[in-house]
Amino acid sequence: MTADVAVVTVATANPAVRHPLEMSDTARLTETESGIRVITEEVPSVRSVALGLWVRTGSRDETPAQAGVSHFLEHLLFKGTPNYSAIEISERFDGLGASFNAATGKETTHLHARFLDEHTDDVFSLLGEMMFESTFPDIDSERDVVLEEIAMYEDEPSDRVHDYLSDAIFGDTPLGRRILGDADVIANIPVPDIAEYHRQRYAAENIVVAAAGNVDHDTIVALAESLNPATSGDVADITPQVLSTKGSCEFAVKDTEQYHVCFGAPGINRADDRRFAMAVLDSIFGGSSSSRLFREVRENRGLAYSVGSYSEQFTDTGVAAIYVGTREDNIEEACAIIGTELEKIRTEPVSSDEISRAKEHVKGRLVLSGESSAARMSRIARSSLHDLPLLTIDEMLDQVDQVTIEDVHGLAAELYAAEGLSTACVGRDENRFKTAVAPVSEALVG
Repeated sequence: MTADVAVVTVATANPAVRHPLEMSDTARLTETESGIRVITEEVPSVRSVALGLWVRTGSRDETPAQAGVSHFLEHLLFKGTPNYSAIEISERFDGLGASFNAATGKETTHLHARFLDEHTDDVFSLLGEMMFESTFPDIDSERDVVLEEIAMYEDEPSDRVHDYLSDAIFGDTPLGRRILGDADVIANIPVPDIAEYHRQRYAAENIVVAAAGNVDHDTIVALAESLNPATSGDVADITPQVLSTKGSCEFAVKDTEQYHVCFGAPGINRADDRRFAMAVLDSIFGGSSSSRLFREVRENRGLAYSVGSYSEQFTDTGVAAIYVGTREDNIEEACAIIGTELEKIRTEPVSSDEISRAKEHVKGRLVLSGESSAARMSRIARSSLHDLPLLTIDEMLDQVDQVTIEDVHGLAAELYAAEGLSTACVGRDENRFKTAVAPVSEALVG
């Protein structure tokens, strides 16, 4: 343990129980008697606070009959409480000078706001009332809003193709289904079912309150103790994803100007120490303006405006993926180049210049994100929510510096193996697409 890391204990309802966690010296963690975890990071140089109320639940916790309920519920939290209507909630936030929103993911849901430090009590009270005391009014009008959101994404093939890739990789499982859910479920799910999902999932043991900026930890703890979540809900328990060793192919017919193509495979989980090597690999392969894919597909040949690689991490697995959007006349050449670059990255070690440049790129992003109170809040919240060590910026930079050429080569060979790649596409002609992906993986053509 380095000098700037402290071991803290978490106060619990049972004083005999201690939970040592690795924390930064500016972050503090307390567990309230009800089981809510409160984590804060003080940044005294700012006048603002970033506050989030996080729930360890998302689309991964849904059954097929509930597909989309987590996201729908997030919308309904804004529609009204015992003290405020939907418009009064908006007026209240505006009157406090707060920027506010919410988000739903595969494994988390959260409400968040940024505001002047002098409004901490009022913003916290409002967010807490929204999260735990929603009255679910005007539910039918909000059904229509969510259905419009689903329709909007259906018209955005560059977004929708990533959902098809998840389905290709994970199949008919919670990770394979999209966060927005199923339109038929949203249109018909009754209010009592939504309320029961809220009661079960928004339980104290699934809640993390996170704040970063000009905050006082004890004040946030006291505010959290006033929250009124359920105390007998379901503790989030992820069923491990059963991964296929073979890739699959998904194609959605749509009359688009471009073919939107993704390749991908199961990746690493969020606790995997190789996540730093993954960040370096992404930077080299397709995650920066000097990356191989950007250089070869866009700069040298002008085959795409948008091309790159990305990764996601979940509790037990992840995704390593590539995206390109290109016109029909270019799809064969673009995919052939991706196939060539995939072969190179998994069979040939990267150069010392590439790894040095990629490390600096990753470190720069880490430091810049650390200067945002909202990013700090999100980082400490996810750490606590998923029971992960909270590394300091210096520790993360050191982890990046320790990544070797061998680390990157081994990860690329494992994650980008041709037989494990899946692909998804939104475009006009499936046969043309399958012909184009043959250079990437012959197995996908079959």
